[in-house]
Amino acid sequence: MIEAYELTKVFDDFRAVDCVSLNVPRGSVVALLGPNGAGKTTTVRMLTSILAPTSGWAKVAGYSVVDQPEHVRASVGVLTEQHGLYERMKAIEYLDFFGRVYRMSAANRKRRSLELMERFGLTFALDKRLGDYSKGMKQKLALVRAMLHDPPVLLLDEPTSAMDPLSAKQVRDAILELQRGDRTFLITTHNLTEAQQIASKIAIIRSGRIVADGTFEQLARQFVGDPIMELRANRPMNGFVSEVTDLVTVVESGENWLRYRVAEPEQSNPVLLRRAAELGVEVVTLAPVSRTLEDVYLQVVKEDEGYGNDDQR
Repeated sequence: MIEAYELTKVFDDFRAVDCVSLNVPRGSVVALLGPNGAGKTTTVRMLTSILAPTSGWAKVAGYSVVDQPEHVRASVGVLTEQHGLYERMKAIEYLDFFGRVYRMSAANRKRRSLELMERFGLTFALDKRLGDYSKGMKQKLALVRAMLHDPPVLLLDEPTSAMDPLSAKQVRDAILELQRGDRTFLITTHNLTEAQQIASKIAIIRSGRIVADGTFEQLARQFVGDPIMELRANRPMNGFVSEVTDLVTVVESGENWLRYRVAEPEQSNPVLLRRAAELGVEVVTLAPVSRTLEDVYLQVVKEDEGYGNDDQR
């Protein structure tokens, strides 16, 4: 649903986006991560036909962002950092206006507006002027506007920023529900925990380049290493560690526990448990040590900075 090949944008002598390639399948959520100024917003603007690329190409829902901009804009819902809300209007008037822009029928405009305002807990504020909305309410209304015409692709810039925990959960739940209905999302965010929860794929952009791209598990293995498991017994293990070094790579251990790294836990763990039983070690728990997207992200940044320092870019 989103394809980009060597998408590049140059402003005078500044290369804001440098040969970005993306492939976002239908019904997936891709999180685009990176520091401020990395090129995330410029990439989104090219994907919505707001900015023309300097070179490379992109298609959204099968339409060229250069040659078919009207079709692209009709196929996407966009949440930008600056919402541009018309603060003198009431919410219901505002949504009706944008529904007419999208050439929706009066009945459909009303139905979608009420349905989405209810989904995000804003029904009570339908007749309030937008200038009286809180920052979090404005964020949710901007998301309602992006979803109003039921687009197959949603490009969301920091969709839960400024929201309270309950509102942020409502948005995450809505994204996952729509994904199951074959909606496709490209989300930029600094909330790494949220990205790990909802993204089926993660791309990390720095200095305009994609420096890492894959599922969380793929990136974790590539940048952090194979999974680490922790085994705990109900009493001292009396030399058990030395008996399993042929099966796994022990990372650290204590009197009644050990942590080990293993490439294929589903194959190695049953063998390890059988060895423990043979040696009289009573295992209380065996579980993976939690790895987070923050661990992966920081390692990607570290390696990319080292790569840049070697002047190999």
